Amino acid sequence: MIEKFKTLFFVKSSLISLYFALTIPIPFISSEKLKVFSIITFVLGVFLIINITNDYVNTCDKKISYKTSFISKVFGKKNWEILWKDIKFIKSLPTSQGSKVHYFITNKNETFLVPQRIENLERFVCIVEKKTKLNIDEISYISPLWTYRLLTYLSIFMILGEIFAFII
Repeated sequence: MIEKFKTLFFVKSSLISLYFALTIPIPFISSEKLKVFSIITFVLGVFLIINITNDYVNTCDKKISYKTSFISKVFGKKNWEILWKDIKFIKSLPTSQGSKVHYFITNKNETFLVPQRIENLERFVCIVEKKTKLNIDEISYISPLWTYRLLTYLSIFMILGEIFAFII
């Protein structure tokens, strides 16, 4: 059975809302000569940020795969696929912010970043543990979920403030 794990809603919403908060004023404050150009680049940016946040993970009985969009590939992200039997162990490394990132290490010593910003991470971890027979209790979200929510809400308040400033 194939299970799909999409990027967390609040990760997507925080990035998209921050993009809007930072760029909505640009078409309004640009000179008349650059208005059309700024609107076109704004729309292009919306397309890019939405496309880039649509990565997902698939798991099935034989393998795990990470799928990314064409746009993400252009910017250097790659699709990958690992057979469960090829995962030798999971290596954990600390981040500068105090959390941990985890890597699948294969029998060929290839490394693949364990997705930690996906919906239903607990279910994903259970599947990985069951299929690899590795103890992976310490895998959790790379940063607390409240940080993404806070960024989303702050971005929305910025957008409302910008709208209010242009109305008055």
